[in-house]
Amino acid sequence: MLAAKTLSFLEKVNQYPKTTFVFHSKIEERLLMHSHNKHQLTYVEGGAVYLKTKDNSYFLPARHFVWIPAGMEHFIELKTSISMIRNIYIPPPILNSNTFFSKMGIYPAPNLILEMILFTENWSGNIFEKEKNKYQYIRTLGNVIGDMSKNPLPVVLPTTTNERLSPILAHIHQNLNQPLLLKNTAILFGFSSRSLSRLFRTDLDISFLQYVKLTRIIRSMEKLLQTEMSISEIAYASGYNSPATFSNTFYNLVKTRPVDFRKANREISG
Repeated sequence: MLAAKTLSFLEKVNQYPKTTFVFHSKIEERLLMHSHNKHQLTYVEGGAVYLKTKDNSYFLPARHFVWIPAGMEHFIELKTSISMIRNIYIPPPILNSNTFFSKMGIYPAPNLILEMILFTENWSGNIFEKEKNKYQYIRTLGNVIGDMSKNPLPVVLPTTTNERLSPILAHIHQNLNQPLLLKNTAILFGFSSRSLSRLFRTDLDISFLQYVKLTRIIRSMEKLLQTEMSISEIAYASGYNSPATFSNTFYNLVKTRPVDFRKANREISG
């Protein structure tokens, strides 16, 4: 008698096209770039997390969830240990007609949505249509999210596999607390200022200065949520020469002040 095949995590998610699938764990399944036939809702408790797609890197702060449309290639990268990662997979046909569901985005998790996600914490694996209460609950959760979530987090960092550009991006990430000028960086890596600027525009569709700015803001978001550093300390550590400049730049991108972002999103651990 043949032994039953042990399905991989991804095979389990895709096995039954009409089921919803729930997976809560303290350890994320370490998947490479992949996609699946269901929408994915992910909420992470504690820790720094990035969602990577083929084109962009998204920072997922505390008290935010990510919506990943069915068919979108992605993987989740954990920067630190986490308390819990909560994944809910929803087949597209059971949801209402809403353009929200076709677009990837990171959104604040208001109390209603957070409580609805946490209500599923004892559920696991496939939920079939015959399990009417649970199945309808997941459908309702998806539709509530589609109706309530209007303003995605605007901070998105483009990524690249360009071999000439990758070490330059690594240099930027490693030296955010230092002055990062186009001219000096170009010389360091054997480019002219014009050629390096053109490389950023062509490969990342963003300027050198904008890339540095976005990287600094994302780094500051990590520090706001994971450290006890003051706003001034975070400003200087993120490469700003004054807390006021940092606060204004943060507000222009995130639409809230650093102190308010920390207050609204800080995970409180015991």
